[in-house]
Amino acid sequence: METTHCYDFDREIERHGTGALKTDALAELFGRADITPLWVADMDFAIAPEIVEGMTRRMSHPIYGYASTPESYWQSIIDWLARRHGWKVDREELLFTPGVVRGIAYVLNFFTKPGNTVLIQPPVYHPFRLVTEGNNRRVVTNPLKFSENGTTLEMDFDDLERKLEAEHPALMILCNPHNPAGIQWSRDDLARVASLCRRHGVIVISDEIHGDLMLYGKRHIPFLSVGPDAEAVGITLGAPSKTFNIPGIISSWIVVKNPALRKPFYEWMECNEFSSPTFMATTATEIAYRTAEPWLEEMLRYIEGNIAAVERYFAENIPEIKPMRPQASFLVWLDCRRLGLSQAELTDLFINHARLALNDGEMFGVEGRGFMRLNVATPRHRLLKALKRLATALHPVTI
Repeated sequence: METTHCYDFDREIERHGTGALKTDALAELFGRADITPLWVADMDFAIAPEIVEGMTRRMSHPIYGYASTPESYWQSIIDWLARRHGWKVDREELLFTPGVVRGIAYVLNFFTKPGNTVLIQPPVYHPFRLVTEGNNRRVVTNPLKFSENGTTLEMDFDDLERKLEAEHPALMILCNPHNPAGIQWSRDDLARVASLCRRHGVIVISDEIHGDLMLYGKRHIPFLSVGPDAEAVGITLGAPSKTFNIPGIISSWIVVKNPALRKPFYEWMECNEFSSPTFMATTATEIAYRTAEPWLEEMLRYIEGNIAAVERYFAENIPEIKPMRPQASFLVWLDCRRLGLSQAELTDLFINHARLALNDGEMFGVEGRGFMRLNVATPRHRLLKALKRLATALHPVTI
């Protein structure tokens, strides 16, 4: 059956001068502006036209007053989670939060005290560490380890149990699917985390912002869906932002199943007005969840094509670098250790010789040394042009 293509993901869209972090902070963050940005996790694709049209209609109204939160907004999230992931969430279990990292910070500040320990699993999304240390909590790590065949990362449950027993963390921050490696944890793994954490009295924050971006027919498994242990200790955060490329419209949600956790936390969120969405957030979220799924499906197939192109290019031209195929999202974890470079030399190669801006693997923890994170959510010809510059920087004579 022939696939119908309705959206143009090959279209180049100029982002410089629009205030985009991805392009307009290059000189500040990477030391030069003349580099191709393949770093921060947003896409270079035009968003679904339904979202643009719906937001334009709303923004054309000449009054931007205080906003109520329509019941249809909550229902759009409930319907999306049920349809997309087979996950039943009730209205009272849902709350708005202005961003996933802010949501993590709210949970951290409500459920822990300065000096408490928080467990993370590096290499992992660096704000987990930053928000913990910035709030005067202590980070303890349960590093991921390579699988026997060396092609992916997996949890070290022996170490996790030792850390839970010895360090007595108040909180664990789980990345599901994992960023930067793009791993969707198995139901068994998630259930084992839930069982261990319940036994040790540890609350689990599950960051599931990449959960809608599953690849190759893989299904997302929400942490709170794996059983009563997870429901007892779990707090899940998600958003339409990564899914539909709308992170500039700050809109995320929290799900807490356990009333003993939910009631006091939600009351605290509401009395501090941390959970009051703007009309832009509710409008964009509802339009996205109700109308933009065809765009999402076509975008994911394009991402799979980009990943295949990246794998092929590295195999043929830069075999020293091994891309780890993600099960979710548009981020590819590049294993550059065979180059034999220090991390400083590696970042210098990418920035100053290939003129590419990727995320330095070490920002995800010391376990990320020798790695770089590549964002492939960009037009394919642009991506391949960037990889050719890397190949030329490494092999100037042969390329």
